[in-house]
Amino acid sequence: MAKPSADKAAPTSNFIRSIIEADVEAGKHAFRRWSGKPGPAESHANAPSDTAVIRTRFPPEPNGYLHFGHAKSICLNFGLAEAFDGACHLRFDDTNPEKEEQEYVDAIIDAVRWLGFSWEAPTASNLYFASDYFEFMYEAAERLILTGHAYVESLTAEQMRALRGTLTEPGSNSPYRDRSIAENLQLFHGMRDGKFADGEHVLRAKIDMASPNINMRDPAIYRIRRATHHRTGDKWCIYPMYTFAHPIEDALECITHSLCTLEFEDQRPFYDWLLARLADNYKLPDDTVLEGLLQTPLPRQIEFARLNLTYVVLSKRKLIDLVENKMVEGWDDPRMPTLAGARRRGYTPEGFRLFAERIGVSKADSWIEYSVLEECMRDHLNEMASRRVAVLDPVKLIIENYPSDREEICSPPNHPQKPDLGTRAVPFSRELWIEREDFMETPAKGYFRLFPGNRVRLRYGFVVECTGFDKDAEGRLTAVRCNYFEDSKSGTAGSDTYKVKGNIHWVSANHAFAADVHLYDRLFKTPHPGTGDKNYLLDLNHDSKKTITAQLEPSLRDAKPGERFQFERHGYFVADRSDPVSGEPDFNRTVTLKDSWLR
Repeated sequence: MAKPSADKAAPTSNFIRSIIEADVEAGKHAFRRWSGKPGPAESHANAPSDTAVIRTRFPPEPNGYLHFGHAKSICLNFGLAEAFDGACHLRFDDTNPEKEEQEYVDAIIDAVRWLGFSWEAPTASNLYFASDYFEFMYEAAERLILTGHAYVESLTAEQMRALRGTLTEPGSNSPYRDRSIAENLQLFHGMRDGKFADGEHVLRAKIDMASPNINMRDPAIYRIRRATHHRTGDKWCIYPMYTFAHPIEDALECITHSLCTLEFEDQRPFYDWLLARLADNYKLPDDTVLEGLLQTPLPRQIEFARLNLTYVVLSKRKLIDLVENKMVEGWDDPRMPTLAGARRRGYTPEGFRLFAERIGVSKADSWIEYSVLEECMRDHLNEMASRRVAVLDPVKLIIENYPSDREEICSPPNHPQKPDLGTRAVPFSRELWIEREDFMETPAKGYFRLFPGNRVRLRYGFVVECTGFDKDAEGRLTAVRCNYFEDSKSGTAGSDTYKVKGNIHWVSANHAFAADVHLYDRLFKTPHPGTGDKNYLLDLNHDSKKTITAQLEPSLRDAKPGERFQFERHGYFVADRSDPVSGEPDFNRTVTLKDSWLR
């Protein structure tokens, strides 16, 4: 139980992994007990030893869709649990009823599964909701009142702020701070029973109004809020504050290492203060002994740097703004930095896990270039994506000496580095579609594709020589004309006698099908949208989506939504939602073959 299984690949070392290794080596959590579900100390007292070496958790609030930053946290928490033969819980921190919806719960579950992680254990499903602990949280708040560590505050929010002090000046005690235990209990019960208006009272922890850490200056831990909860309905009219609820959730679930981002570092003293007081035994004035509510050792909070990624915004408020103001087409718009959007964009779970490994974990904030994420996707897609041919800006190529009633089959490989994937049949005919950029009437220096008198190879097909071209009345190119060399077909003995510098792709005009292809790019045109006081919406890239009608090889007609391909020369694409009438898919560009944003 001391170390990860030998048959598992050793993850990249980081400071969190080093902390866990030291704890495991010291046997810090070796005597924990686990009853099979979360609960207070008494529920685990007679349970068997926990078979999970460590327990971590991913605790999203269900008030939006998961974004790229969450992917880092998911990979970290689930990955460490996997590496140390532990368990990772998926827990919904649903303590704020005004912003949470079942839609978000469902979307989060789907996203974590899509990334390839599971919270299922052999004897239990480690899927939990903070709202399941509301009754215990209320009991914990009562315990703080009974032991003199909490009081009911009756000042307004403005009055409390005025007494809070500053970073350089201590705060002042509330006139209600010394209420008796009996009065505090009576008022707190009244808060639960709905006897007071929203905001009339709050429950505060009694710590130290002179603490240099403002978070320790008697923080609010319960407030009155009449709002219908997505799971508990109208049962409660008081709700715990996040900073109070979160450590209790960790302790009830027997979490060993509570990993969170750096903005919670200043909250760690309260996290530890609260859990220590709920775990301690207390002797009341009447000699009644209150047993500790929580199993020890208590969870340890460890902070790491959040993901700061260029060219995106990861603020949930801004993402909601983009959706609600229809700057994008929904949470799963392929330009959105959400996992739902990434999935439609064609990004892969393996690419995200590779990204998390490459950027690592640190205590220092830093910016990660978006190109790092794109390169991770390219690396994985290059390995797994089958190759196909698509002509994105088509113009006709007419092979004048090829019989009009003749067709034949070319056999390109499905993946050039994976011969075991075989070949596919691609029809060849007299009229083809080629890229408009593959012809120049007057060639530039170093241009080796089609121009009058020049020869190129039609990839997987024949060598052709350009004989002419057609234009319409406006001077726009409408067709390129050429002759082919019958003995030059790729794969035949005669093909080696033809030496040409140009090699272009094509699809048969008789067999190709037209499809909408959406060329997605970065949603913002600057690395740090909204820098300073500037409105981040001013940095939107209005060319982040272009829809074209492309000509695709016929095998793509049967692509299923989510299937990924490399369109040769163009990049990686994914089949999106099928047309309800024809059943034929659209395609979204995932990423170009090379970084087009290099400066």
